[in-house]
Amino acid sequence: MPDQSTPHPGAPQPPPNPFPNFPQPAPTSPLRVVVADDNPVVRAGLTALLSGRADITVVAEAADGREAYEAAHFHRPDVVLLDVRMPGVDGISALPYLVRIAPVVMLTYSRESEIVQEALRRGAGGYLVHGEFTADELVAAVRDIRQGRAHFTPSAAGALLAQLRQEQAARSPRSLPEGLGTYDSQLGAAANGTIPSMAHPRLNSSEGLSQLQPSVRQSSSDRSRFQLSAREAEIMDHIASGMTNQQIAATCFISEKTVKNHINRIFAKLHSTSRSEAAAKWLGTAPGSARGLG
Repeated sequence: MPDQSTPHPGAPQPPPNPFPNFPQPAPTSPLRVVVADDNPVVRAGLTALLSGRADITVVAEAADGREAYEAAHFHRPDVVLLDVRMPGVDGISALPYLVRIAPVVMLTYSRESEIVQEALRRGAGGYLVHGEFTADELVAAVRDIRQGRAHFTPSAAGALLAQLRQEQAARSPRSLPEGLGTYDSQLGAAANGTIPSMAHPRLNSSEGLSQLQPSVRQSSSDRSRFQLSAREAEIMDHIASGMTNQQIAATCFISEKTVKNHINRIFAKLHSTSRSEAAAKWLGTAPGSARGLG
């Protein structure tokens, strides 16, 4: 019986394959991230949020600038998320060394214009202020920074705009192409108002970062979402910043017993059983949170 697998000599041959055998693309390696923040609650929340994405892996955590540099030097990440205010070596001091290894995104509560400007001067590829972005926006920023695209939240962008206006005001006017700026003198003569000054106080060389108090405030929409009172929201901000009950009491000028009563009500409203769980929900790092880390 003839072999059925062998075509008959007179049978028509199949046409040649017109498409070349393209090599299969190699699987994309995960985006490797180092997270540096001295607040363990924030650090754990960031790690959980980013690690939940299939294309992102947090390879190390750090509690200060020195640990961040050591982790980046060892792991060679694609992106470093860096806080500003940390004990020991702060983020601004570590920044010029870290950018030699990987792109760096400042992720912080510090929104002072002089700090934003100094971070960018030292090489930061983006500046994100907690409370001004969603979880998805943070993930998009991390992916974009790897590709060289900068990201700034509104207050950081405002600081850059203020700096640009200051620099432009100090320079002599540039000549414009013909037809542009023709009527500026007429409009100026007709305007009676004045443009408010965009000047900002400079950071004195003797003034350390620790002397600048951060603004860690949730928006009114976040407060109403959890149905917290103004005082409860203030205390929740302090909890998310890592403060103890004693520190909160001293800051708010109330007793520790009153702080504990507020915290019990906060836990009930946030459906939480611990400070870390409440902070994760408040900062938006808990699964299913509507906002990002703010």
